[in-house]
Amino acid sequence: MTLTPQDVWMLASTALVLVMTPGLALFYGGLVRVRSVVNMMLFSVSAMGVVGVLWILFGYSMNYFAPGESGFAGSPFKDFGLLNTDPSQFIAVGFGAVFAMISTALISGAIADRVGLGSWVLFAGVWATLVYFPVSAWVWGDGWIQRLGTTLGLPEVIDLAGGTVIHINAGAAALALALVAGKRIGFGPGSHKPHSVPLVTIGAALLWFGWIGFNSGLATETGEAGLILINTLGTPAAGIIGWLLVDVLRGKKPGVIGAASGAVAGLVAITPAAADLSPLWALLLGIVAGAACAFAIDWKYRLGYDDSLDVVGLHLVAGVLGSLYLGLFAFDNGLFVGGGVGLLVVQSISVIAVMAYSFTVSLTIALAVKAITGLRVPAEVEESGIDTAAHGEAAYAYDSDQAAASAS
Repeated sequence: MTLTPQDVWMLASTALVLVMTPGLALFYGGLVRVRSVVNMMLFSVSAMGVVGVLWILFGYSMNYFAPGESGFAGSPFKDFGLLNTDPSQFIAVGFGAVFAMISTALISGAIADRVGLGSWVLFAGVWATLVYFPVSAWVWGDGWIQRLGTTLGLPEVIDLAGGTVIHINAGAAALALALVAGKRIGFGPGSHKPHSVPLVTIGAALLWFGWIGFNSGLATETGEAGLILINTLGTPAAGIIGWLLVDVLRGKKPGVIGAASGAVAGLVAITPAAADLSPLWALLLGIVAGAACAFAIDWKYRLGYDDSLDVVGLHLVAGVLGSLYLGLFAFDNGLFVGGGVGLLVVQSISVIAVMAYSFTVSLTIALAVKAITGLRVPAEVEESGIDTAAHGEAAYAYDSDQAAASAS
Protein backbone atom coordinates (compact mmCIF):
# COMPACT_ATOMS: atom_id res chain seq x y z
CA MET A 1 0.00 0.00 0.00
CA THR A 2 1.35 3.40 -1.01
CA LEU A 3 1.94 5.98 1.70
CA THR A 4 -0.61 8.77 1.64
CA PRO A 5 0.23 12.39 2.54
CA GLN A 6 -1.62 11.83 5.82
CA ASP A 7 0.58 8.80 6.55
CA VAL A 8 3.73 10.82 5.90
CA TRP A 9 2.56 13.63 8.14
CA MET A 10 1.65 11.22 10.93
CA LEU A 11 5.11 9.65 10.67
CA ALA A 12 6.69 13.09 10.96
CA SER A 13 4.37 14.00 13.84
CA THR A 14 5.29 10.80 15.66
CA ALA A 15 8.94 11.84 15.47
CA LEU A 16 8.05 15.33 16.72
CA VAL A 17 6.13 13.97 19.70
CA LEU A 18 8.85 11.43 20.47
CA VAL A 19 11.33 14.31 20.88
CA MET A 20 9.04 15.86 23.49
CA THR A 21 9.85 13.31 26.20
CA PRO A 22 13.63 13.90 26.07
CA GLY A 23 12.70 17.60 25.93
CA LEU A 24 10.69 17.10 29.10
CA ALA A 25 13.71 15.37 30.65
CA LEU A 26 15.80 18.47 29.94
CA PHE A 27 13.05 20.80 31.20
CA TYR A 28 12.63 18.85 34.42
CA GLY A 29 16.39 18.27 34.74
CA GLY A 30 17.06 22.00 34.70
CA LEU A 31 14.44 22.64 37.36
CA VAL A 32 15.90 20.33 40.00
CA ARG A 33 19.03 20.66 42.12
CA VAL A 34 22.30 19.67 40.53
CA ARG A 35 22.65 16.53 42.63
CA SER A 36 19.43 14.93 41.33
CA VAL A 37 19.52 15.82 37.61
CA VAL A 38 20.38 12.28 36.46
CA ASN A 39 17.60 10.79 38.58
CA MET A 40 15.05 13.27 37.24
CA MET A 41 16.01 12.81 33.60
CA LEU A 42 16.08 9.04 34.00
CA PHE A 43 12.45 9.12 35.16
CA SER A 44 11.41 10.47 31.75
CA VAL A 45 13.67 8.11 29.81
CA SER A 46 12.55 5.07 31.82
CA ALA A 47 8.91 6.00 31.19
CA MET A 48 9.65 5.80 27.47
CA GLY A 49 11.04 2.29 27.96
CA VAL A 50 8.34 0.88 30.20
CA VAL A 51 5.34 2.42 28.47
CA GLY A 52 6.69 1.79 24.98
CA VAL A 53 6.93 -1.94 25.71
CA LEU A 54 3.53 -2.11 27.42
CA TRP A 55 1.89 -0.22 24.56
CA ILE A 56 3.04 -2.81 22.03
CA LEU A 57 2.18 -5.75 24.27
CA PHE A 58 -1.34 -4.72 25.30
CA GLY A 59 -1.70 -0.94 25.67
CA TYR A 60 -2.76 -0.32 22.09
CA SER A 61 -5.28 -3.14 22.39
CA MET A 62 -6.74 -1.58 25.55
CA ASN A 63 -6.76 1.85 23.91
CA TYR A 64 -9.85 1.22 21.79
CA PHE A 65 -13.12 -0.68 21.82
CA ALA A 66 -13.67 -3.02 18.89
CA PRO A 67 -17.20 -3.14 17.40
CA GLY A 68 -19.48 -4.79 19.93
CA GLU A 69 -16.86 -4.58 22.69
CA SER A 70 -17.71 -2.79 25.94
CA GLY A 71 -16.49 -2.55 29.50
CA PHE A 72 -13.78 -0.78 31.47
CA ALA A 73 -11.32 -0.66 28.57
CA GLY A 74 -10.52 -2.50 25.37
CA SER A 75 -9.46 -6.11 25.79
CA PRO A 76 -5.68 -6.41 26.27
CA PHE A 77 -5.72 -9.71 24.39
CA LYS A 78 -7.51 -8.91 21.16
CA ASP A 79 -4.34 -7.39 19.68
CA PHE A 80 -1.76 -8.66 22.18
CA GLY A 81 1.71 -7.94 20.83
CA LEU A 82 0.06 -6.44 17.74
CA LEU A 83 -0.31 -9.96 16.36
CA ASN A 84 -3.78 -9.23 15.00
CA THR A 85 -3.15 -5.64 13.92
CA ASP A 86 -3.17 -4.75 10.24
CA PRO A 87 0.34 -3.43 9.41
CA SER A 88 -1.33 -0.51 7.64
CA GLN A 89 -2.32 0.66 11.14
CA PHE A 90 1.20 0.55 12.56
CA ILE A 91 1.84 4.26 11.95
CA ALA A 92 -1.22 5.13 14.02
CA VAL A 93 -0.08 2.63 16.67
CA GLY A 94 3.28 4.39 16.88
CA PHE A 95 1.60 7.79 17.07
CA GLY A 96 -0.43 6.62 20.06
CA ALA A 97 2.65 5.15 21.73
CA VAL A 98 4.52 8.44 21.96
CA PHE A 99 1.47 10.09 23.55
CA ALA A 100 1.37 7.38 26.20
CA MET A 101 5.09 7.84 26.90
CA ILE A 102 5.01 11.56 27.58
CA SER A 103 1.74 11.37 29.51
CA THR A 104 3.36 9.02 32.01
CA ALA A 105 6.64 10.93 32.12
CA LEU A 106 4.82 14.16 33.03
CA ILE A 107 3.84 12.75 36.41
CA SER A 108 7.44 12.30 37.52
CA GLY A 109 7.95 16.04 38.02
CA ALA A 110 5.85 15.84 41.18
CA ILE A 111 8.31 13.57 43.01
CA ALA A 112 11.70 15.09 42.18
CA ASP A 113 14.60 14.75 44.62
CA ARG A 114 13.17 12.00 46.82
CA VAL A 115 11.89 8.86 45.04
CA GLY A 116 13.88 5.88 43.82
CA LEU A 117 13.92 4.71 40.21
CA GLY A 118 12.52 1.26 40.99
CA SER A 119 9.52 2.75 42.77
CA TRP A 120 8.89 5.12 39.88
CA VAL A 121 9.13 2.40 37.23
CA LEU A 122 6.66 0.21 39.14
CA PHE A 123 4.23 3.10 39.54
CA ALA A 124 4.61 4.14 35.89
CA GLY A 125 3.88 0.68 34.50
CA VAL A 126 0.83 0.08 36.68
CA TRP A 127 -0.47 3.62 36.13
CA ALA A 128 -0.23 3.33 32.36
CA THR A 129 -2.10 0.02 32.50
CA LEU A 130 -4.88 0.97 34.91
CA VAL A 131 -5.28 4.67 34.19
CA TYR A 132 -3.83 5.94 30.92
CA PHE A 133 -4.88 3.11 28.61
CA PRO A 134 -8.50 3.00 29.86
CA VAL A 135 -8.96 6.79 29.88
CA SER A 136 -7.57 6.99 26.36
CA ALA A 137 -10.16 4.40 25.32
CA TRP A 138 -12.94 6.38 26.99
CA VAL A 139 -12.10 9.59 25.16
CA TRP A 140 -10.59 8.49 21.84
CA GLY A 141 -11.37 4.79 21.46
CA ASP A 142 -15.18 4.92 21.17
CA GLY A 143 -15.62 4.79 24.93
CA TRP A 144 -18.27 6.38 27.09
CA ILE A 145 -16.80 9.90 27.08
CA GLN A 146 -16.52 9.94 23.30
CA ARG A 147 -20.18 8.84 23.11
CA LEU A 148 -21.36 11.09 25.95
CA GLY A 149 -22.84 13.80 23.73
CA THR A 150 -24.84 11.28 21.70
CA THR A 151 -26.02 9.57 24.88
CA LEU A 152 -27.29 12.84 26.38
CA GLY A 153 -28.45 14.42 23.12
CA LEU A 154 -25.80 17.14 23.46
CA PRO A 155 -22.70 18.15 21.45
CA GLU A 156 -19.81 15.70 21.43
CA VAL A 157 -16.96 16.08 23.91
CA ILE A 158 -13.97 17.86 22.34
CA ASP A 159 -10.45 16.78 23.23
CA LEU A 160 -8.20 17.17 20.23
CA ALA A 161 -4.88 16.01 21.65
CA GLY A 162 -5.31 15.27 25.35
CA GLY A 163 -6.66 17.96 27.66
CA THR A 164 -8.33 15.21 29.68
CA VAL A 165 -6.45 12.11 28.53
CA ILE A 166 -3.00 13.59 29.10
CA HIS A 167 -2.87 16.75 31.17
CA ILE A 168 -5.77 16.38 33.60
CA ASN A 169 -5.01 12.67 33.86
CA ALA A 170 -1.30 13.19 34.61
CA GLY A 171 -1.94 16.23 36.82
CA ALA A 172 -4.40 14.38 39.06
CA ALA A 173 -2.01 11.43 39.27
CA ALA A 174 0.86 13.77 40.16
CA LEU A 175 -1.15 15.21 43.05
CA ALA A 176 -1.91 11.74 44.40
CA LEU A 177 1.70 10.58 44.08
CA ALA A 178 3.06 13.75 45.68
CA LEU A 179 0.74 13.32 48.66
CA VAL A 180 1.88 9.73 49.21
CA ALA A 181 5.57 10.55 48.69
CA GLY A 182 5.46 13.38 51.22
CA LYS A 183 7.49 16.56 51.32
CA ARG A 184 11.15 16.92 50.47
CA ILE A 185 13.57 17.58 53.29
CA GLY A 186 13.63 21.34 53.84
CA PHE A 187 10.54 21.92 51.70
CA GLY A 188 9.46 25.55 51.58
CA PRO A 189 9.36 28.61 49.32
CA GLY A 190 12.75 29.14 47.69
CA SER A 191 14.28 26.00 49.22
CA HIS A 192 14.81 24.03 46.00
CA LYS A 193 15.83 26.40 43.22
CA PRO A 194 16.39 25.35 39.58
CA HIS A 195 20.04 24.66 38.90
CA SER A 196 20.11 25.39 35.12
CA VAL A 197 18.10 28.04 33.31
CA PRO A 198 19.65 27.03 29.95
CA LEU A 199 18.47 23.41 30.34
CA VAL A 200 14.95 24.61 31.15
CA THR A 201 14.97 26.86 28.08
CA ILE A 202 16.21 24.09 25.76
CA GLY A 203 13.64 21.68 27.18
CA ALA A 204 10.80 24.17 26.75
CA ALA A 205 11.91 24.84 23.17
CA LEU A 206 11.85 21.12 22.34
CA LEU A 207 8.43 20.76 23.94
CA TRP A 208 7.01 23.63 21.88
CA PHE A 209 8.67 22.24 18.74
CA GLY A 210 7.17 18.79 19.26
CA TRP A 211 3.79 20.17 20.27
CA ILE A 212 3.10 21.12 16.65
CA GLY A 213 3.00 17.43 15.78
CA PHE A 214 1.27 16.69 19.08
CA ASN A 215 -1.72 18.85 18.18
CA SER A 216 -1.83 18.53 14.39
CA GLY A 217 -0.72 14.96 13.76
CA LEU A 218 -4.23 13.85 12.82
CA ALA A 219 -5.08 16.88 10.68
CA THR A 220 -6.22 15.95 7.17
CA GLU A 221 -7.04 19.34 5.65
CA THR A 222 -4.87 22.39 5.02
CA GLY A 223 -7.24 24.77 6.76
CA GLU A 224 -7.52 22.57 9.83
CA ALA A 225 -3.75 22.08 10.05
CA GLY A 226 -3.16 25.81 9.60
CA LEU A 227 -5.61 26.73 12.37
CA ILE A 228 -4.00 24.21 14.73
CA LEU A 229 -0.55 25.57 13.88
CA ILE A 230 -1.51 29.21 14.52
CA ASN A 231 -3.22 28.35 17.79
CA THR A 232 -0.25 26.21 18.89
CA LEU A 233 1.98 29.20 18.27
CA GLY A 234 -0.29 31.94 19.59
CA THR A 235 -1.63 30.46 22.81
CA PRO A 236 1.76 29.70 24.42
CA ALA A 237 3.03 33.09 23.23
CA ALA A 238 0.14 34.68 25.09
CA GLY A 239 0.84 32.37 28.03
CA ILE A 240 4.30 33.88 28.35
CA ILE A 241 2.78 37.36 28.54
CA GLY A 242 0.13 36.29 31.05
CA TRP A 243 2.68 34.65 33.37
CA LEU A 244 5.17 37.53 33.27
CA LEU A 245 2.44 40.12 33.83
CA VAL A 246 1.35 38.31 36.98
CA ASP A 247 4.93 38.11 38.21
CA VAL A 248 5.46 41.85 37.66
CA LEU A 249 2.15 42.79 39.25
CA ARG A 250 3.01 40.69 42.30
CA GLY A 251 6.38 42.38 42.64
CA LYS A 252 8.43 39.45 41.40
CA LYS A 253 11.32 39.89 39.02
CA PRO A 254 10.47 38.47 35.59
CA GLY A 255 12.69 35.59 34.52
CA VAL A 256 13.21 32.89 31.93
CA ILE A 257 11.81 30.15 34.19
CA GLY A 258 8.54 32.06 34.40
CA ALA A 259 8.46 32.73 30.67
CA ALA A 260 9.11 29.05 29.86
CA SER A 261 6.45 27.98 32.35
CA GLY A 262 3.97 30.42 30.80
CA ALA A 263 4.62 28.90 27.38
CA VAL A 264 3.99 25.41 28.76
CA ALA A 265 0.76 26.61 30.42
CA GLY A 266 -0.44 27.95 27.07
CA LEU A 267 0.54 24.76 25.27
CA VAL A 268 -1.33 22.63 27.78
CA ALA A 269 -4.43 24.81 27.59
CA ILE A 270 -4.62 24.73 23.79
CA THR A 271 -4.06 20.97 23.56
CA PRO A 272 -7.76 20.00 23.62
CA ALA A 273 -8.90 23.11 21.76
CA ALA A 274 -6.49 23.94 18.93
CA ALA A 275 -8.89 22.93 16.13
CA ASP A 276 -12.01 24.49 17.65
CA LEU A 277 -11.09 28.06 18.62
CA SER A 278 -10.55 31.15 16.54
CA PRO A 279 -7.02 32.57 16.95
CA LEU A 280 -8.40 35.55 18.88
CA TRP A 281 -10.08 33.37 21.49
CA ALA A 282 -6.95 31.19 21.59
CA LEU A 283 -4.84 34.23 22.51
CA LEU A 284 -7.22 35.06 25.35
CA LEU A 285 -6.99 31.46 26.54
CA GLY A 286 -3.20 31.74 26.61
CA ILE A 287 -3.22 34.89 28.72
CA VAL A 288 -5.74 33.37 31.14
CA ALA A 289 -3.82 30.10 31.40
CA GLY A 290 -0.45 31.79 31.91
CA ALA A 291 -1.84 34.05 34.60
CA ALA A 292 -3.85 31.32 36.35
CA CYS A 293 -0.92 28.89 36.45
CA ALA A 294 1.41 31.60 37.76
CA PHE A 295 -0.91 31.86 40.75
CA ALA A 296 -1.60 28.12 40.99
CA ILE A 297 2.00 27.02 41.51
CA ASP A 298 1.96 28.70 44.93
CA TRP A 299 -0.91 26.48 46.11
CA LYS A 300 1.47 23.73 47.14
CA TYR A 301 2.92 25.97 49.85
CA ARG A 302 -0.49 27.12 51.05
CA LEU A 303 -2.04 23.66 51.02
CA GLY A 304 1.06 21.81 52.19
CA TYR A 305 1.70 19.28 49.40
CA ASP A 306 5.06 19.04 47.66
CA ASP A 307 4.49 18.91 43.90
CA SER A 308 8.17 19.47 43.17
CA LEU A 309 8.04 20.80 39.59
CA ASP A 310 4.43 22.03 39.56
CA VAL A 311 2.75 19.34 37.50
CA VAL A 312 -0.51 20.15 39.25
CA GLY A 313 -0.12 23.92 38.92
CA LEU A 314 0.69 23.67 35.21
CA HIS A 315 -0.84 20.57 33.67
CA LEU A 316 -3.90 19.98 35.83
CA VAL A 317 -4.88 23.64 36.04
CA ALA A 318 -4.25 24.52 32.39
CA GLY A 319 -5.78 21.23 31.24
CA VAL A 320 -9.00 22.00 33.11
CA LEU A 321 -9.03 25.57 31.78
CA GLY A 322 -8.54 24.51 28.17
CA SER A 323 -11.17 21.79 28.35
CA LEU A 324 -13.84 23.97 29.96
CA TYR A 325 -12.98 27.00 27.82
CA LEU A 326 -14.25 25.07 24.81
CA GLY A 327 -17.70 25.08 26.36
CA LEU A 328 -17.62 28.87 26.20
CA PHE A 329 -15.85 29.70 22.93
CA ALA A 330 -15.68 26.63 20.66
CA PHE A 331 -16.90 27.11 17.10
CA ASP A 332 -20.69 26.67 16.77
CA ASN A 333 -21.36 25.17 20.21
CA GLY A 334 -19.57 27.53 22.61
CA LEU A 335 -21.91 29.35 24.97
CA PHE A 336 -20.60 32.80 24.02
CA VAL A 337 -20.38 32.20 20.27
CA GLY A 338 -23.93 31.23 19.50
CA GLY A 339 -24.25 27.84 21.17
CA GLY A 340 -25.96 26.73 24.34
CA VAL A 341 -24.75 25.15 27.56
CA GLY A 342 -24.66 21.62 26.14
CA LEU A 343 -20.98 21.57 25.24
CA LEU A 344 -20.02 23.07 28.59
CA VAL A 345 -22.03 20.33 30.32
CA VAL A 346 -20.32 17.42 28.54
CA GLN A 347 -16.89 19.05 28.86
CA SER A 348 -17.45 19.46 32.60
CA ILE A 349 -18.54 15.85 33.01
CA SER A 350 -15.46 14.58 31.18
CA VAL A 351 -13.13 16.80 33.23
CA ILE A 352 -14.60 15.77 36.58
CA ALA A 353 -14.75 12.08 35.67
CA VAL A 354 -11.16 11.83 34.48
CA MET A 355 -9.84 13.89 37.39
CA ALA A 356 -11.68 11.82 39.99
CA TYR A 357 -10.79 8.48 38.41
CA SER A 358 -7.14 9.31 37.90
CA PHE A 359 -6.66 10.71 41.40
CA THR A 360 -8.41 7.80 43.12
CA VAL A 361 -6.68 5.01 41.21
CA SER A 362 -3.30 6.79 41.26
CA LEU A 363 -3.55 7.23 45.02
CA THR A 364 -4.25 3.52 45.40
CA ILE A 365 -1.31 2.59 43.15
CA ALA A 366 1.03 4.95 44.99
CA LEU A 367 0.05 3.52 48.38
CA ALA A 368 0.61 -0.01 47.08
CA VAL A 369 4.03 0.92 45.68
CA LYS A 370 4.95 2.56 48.97
CA ALA A 371 3.98 -0.61 50.83
CA ILE A 372 6.15 -2.71 48.50
CA THR A 373 9.22 -0.52 47.96
CA GLY A 374 9.03 2.24 50.56
CA LEU A 375 8.81 4.70 47.63
CA ARG A 376 11.34 7.22 48.95
CA VAL A 377 15.11 6.96 49.06
CA PRO A 378 16.75 7.09 52.52
CA ALA A 379 17.00 10.56 54.04
CA GLU A 380 20.81 10.55 53.88
CA VAL A 381 20.68 9.77 50.15
CA GLU A 382 18.16 12.55 49.57
CA GLU A 383 20.36 15.04 51.41
CA SER A 384 23.65 13.98 49.81
CA GLY A 385 22.18 13.59 46.33
CA ILE A 386 20.44 10.73 44.57
CA ASP A 387 22.55 10.77 41.43
CA THR A 388 25.83 9.47 42.81
CA ALA A 389 24.33 7.17 45.43
CA ALA A 390 21.66 5.55 43.27
CA HIS A 391 22.97 5.86 39.72
CA GLY A 392 26.72 6.27 39.96
CA GLU A 393 26.57 9.25 37.62
CA ALA A 394 26.71 13.01 37.93
CA ALA A 395 25.16 15.51 35.57
CA TYR A 396 28.41 17.47 35.39
CA ALA A 397 31.78 15.76 35.78
CA TYR A 398 34.88 17.77 36.74
CA ASP A 399 38.46 16.57 36.91
CA SER A 400 40.39 16.97 40.17
CA ASP A 401 42.01 20.24 39.18
CA GLN A 402 38.69 21.81 38.25
CA ALA A 403 37.14 20.51 41.47
CA ALA A 404 39.99 21.97 43.53
CA ALA A 405 39.72 25.27 41.71
CA SER A 406 36.00 25.36 42.31
CA ALA A 407 36.48 24.59 46.01
CA SER A 408 39.00 27.39 46.41
